Amino acid sequence: MRELAVLVDATSVPPNRGGVARYISGLLAGLAKHGARVDVVAKRGDVAWLEELAPGHRYHAAPRWTDARPLRLVWEQLGLPALLRRTGATILHSPHYTFPVIRASRTVVTLHDATFFSDPAAHSRLKAVFFRTWTRLARRAARATIAPSAATVAEIERFGVPARTPTVVAHLGVDPQAFRPPTPDETAAFRTAHGIPVDGDWVAFLGTVEPRKQVPALIAAHRGLPGAPPLLVAGGLGWDEDARRVLDAVGDRPGAPLRYLGYLPFDELHAFLGGARAVVYPSVAEGFGLPVLEAMASGGDVLTTRRLAIPEVGGDTVTYTEPTVEGIRQALGAMLADAPEDRADRTARARRRAATFTWAACAERHLEVYA
Repeated sequence: MRELAVLVDATSVPPNRGGVARYISGLLAGLAKHGARVDVVAKRGDVAWLEELAPGHRYHAAPRWTDARPLRLVWEQLGLPALLRRTGATILHSPHYTFPVIRASRTVVTLHDATFFSDPAAHSRLKAVFFRTWTRLARRAARATIAPSAATVAEIERFGVPARTPTVVAHLGVDPQAFRPPTPDETAAFRTAHGIPVDGDWVAFLGTVEPRKQVPALIAAHRGLPGAPPLLVAGGLGWDEDARRVLDAVGDRPGAPLRYLGYLPFDELHAFLGGARAVVYPSVAEGFGLPVLEAMASGGDVLTTRRLAIPEVGGDTVTYTEPTVEGIRQALGAMLADAPEDRADRTARARRRAATFTWAACAERHLEVYA
């Protein structure tokens, strides 16, 4: 295996192992497929599963107290540079905006999202200020920066954020073993586990419930479609108070027209997405749109928006709508009424397109930047 003098900081993996965790684990697996071996530092609770998904790299455990986010940021500035020296790495990859300022000239930073500039109201004020600040610092001081889509780079540049070097686009990938069309038995097992009748349909939403995802509009649109399959919402509750109140109130009651499932086990996601009658993701602001790609790979029939990076992912294989109650209602109603052969054609084309987004290709772009 080819040894690289690169240290990847994986301590930003969130407890639910979603989002940035998919990126980090996929990237490490992609690097291994290219025969590249790097050093990786992760929180102690993450080392084992990362090593299982991406064996062959050299893993280091961060101090236990880095489990607390504020303390992790302190360690990033003080402890991470010391680990960089001990490993002998000449490049540090900070895959989630923040990085040790004193090692900026040796650091590659990933910037996932430009909506902190283009749509700050979609985030809490503190979060928007925090990530705008680190994006500006990374573009000015880091050795190189990477973004998951051309749309994200264009948005950052539209807001005039100065750059030391151009930001490189590296599309994310999808794991074809984890996200694949479910077998009939897997779909049946999902129905049984969640109290869905045999052969019962559902409409799926997967993602953090936050204002930019337009979950209240989706709920209202679905409510305006009498006879539609139940809407199942899965993922964490963010800071969308309107959606939180509704979802807290309905809970997870089998047979109800709206259910909040919370976090699903990872190995159920492909059945949730691929077994659904439709997967609706009406987000107005995405740096990439990984839930759309994962739904496509799982055989889901996707309804989403043309906002920012999503068309780079969905192309002409998904259905687009305006993220309004009436727009979603009309588009979802039309999808539910489509002939089975039309739906099968869309999902087949979507699976083929999803197969072109690989972690090996993502890793190849990263290797070019490391070099």
